[in-house]
Amino acid sequence: MADSPSNPARRRFLTGAATAVGAVGVGFAAVPFLSSFQPSAKAQAAGAPVDVNIGKLSPGQMTTVSWRGKPVYLVHRTDRMLESLPELNDEVQDPDSRVVEQQPPFAANIYRAREEHKRYLVVVGICTHLGCAPTYRPEVAPDDLGDDWKGGFFCPCHGSKFDISGRVYKGVPAPTNLEVPPYVYVSGDIVRVGGTEEEAA
Repeated sequence: MADSPSNPARRRFLTGAATAVGAVGVGFAAVPFLSSFQPSAKAQAAGAPVDVNIGKLSPGQMTTVSWRGKPVYLVHRTDRMLESLPELNDEVQDPDSRVVEQQPPFAANIYRAREEHKRYLVVVGICTHLGCAPTYRPEVAPDDLGDDWKGGFFCPCHGSKFDISGRVYKGVPAPTNLEVPPYVYVSGDIVRVGGTEEEAA
């Protein structure tokens, strides 16, 4: 008989069909399970690059954005601020940014910025001592910071001081300069914090 259980051809066909149906079923069942391992849209957004329009920042003005849960300061430095940097080389711990972990290679210079956009500083606003948020203090020689203060960042928690390039002064608790995050310019006015070189304009 054609449908006899002893028919080898029919047995192979039924076995193959059952295997295929079973594999499809396992596949459908696994999709939701595997999807649960994918990062949520919120988690993906938390690590995503952040575009900042610096076109409206006036000289001396700072804006703050959040990137990967960290505050990032962007400062439009004035001519006076840039001119003060060489004068402070003997007062800061790492004037030439030799601690390589604290900035991308393009920022290992006195401006701690891209040379072609040295007027703009981009640093993570977290003190390298114990993680407080330094305050932006652009004024020169204020009463509480002394006659030698030329503008920069002051940590109110333990008194660490950084110049307007985020370079840490000697003799303060913070061990290293403020961190410069990776960033690129995707246009003349748009800075992409966390962007890659492939995204640069």
